[in-house]
Amino acid sequence: MSAGSTLASEAVLGVHHRPSGFSDRFAYGFTKLLRFFADTFFARRYGHRAIVLETVAAVPGMVGATLTHLRCLRRMTDDQGWIRILLEEAENERMHLMTFIHIARPTVLERWLVLFVQWVFYLAFFGLYLVSPRTAHRVVGYFEEEAVVSYTHYLAELDAGRCANPPAPAIARHYWKMPETATLRDVILVVRADEAHHRDVNHAFAAELSGAPAARHAIAPYPEHAADLKPRG
Repeated sequence: MSAGSTLASEAVLGVHHRPSGFSDRFAYGFTKLLRFFADTFFARRYGHRAIVLETVAAVPGMVGATLTHLRCLRRMTDDQGWIRILLEEAENERMHLMTFIHIARPTVLERWLVLFVQWVFYLAFFGLYLVSPRTAHRVVGYFEEEAVVSYTHYLAELDAGRCANPPAPAIARHYWKMPETATLRDVILVVRADEAHHRDVNHAFAAELSGAPAARHAIAPYPEHAADLKPRG
């Protein structure tokens, strides 16, 4: 059985939150602008795209968890489970990065790009979260929608034979509890499922912050992950 055989259906993966109001439209427009730059720079170099973008994708969860933690301390209130969820998201995105560096080695230019983009995005997202947590979570929701699309395109390239399908790295087999026979295609399936889950969680958080009921039942399933992140030996 492949690693992705029990994951979310194509219908769940294709979910899109229709923008409503200025906050949503800003988040959606910002996301599409960044998508344009990513498509222009990386084209179909999906492994390199994943490496650079996952260094950015791991930022929002950490920022959100930090600011939520501080807010709860100031107000002496419960976090409703948000901190742990956001920290898990940041860790999961980092594990995506640690997996893809075994697939495609970043160039010197891409390493410099990571240094620049990460700091700029960190400061911008930190400021946005201070001003409007709802908009910040909606941005992440739209980021994850685009991530699902990108990994779906990556799968199409693999299936068409235009990309190699090597064995899954050991760190990925351990983290997602995959068999020894797992390949890159299986890795992309579980990574895409991770992104679909983060998409729905962040859209739900944005909905809660706007006063709308959170559609918890609509959240895409989350693949099982190892508790210890690094394989022994």
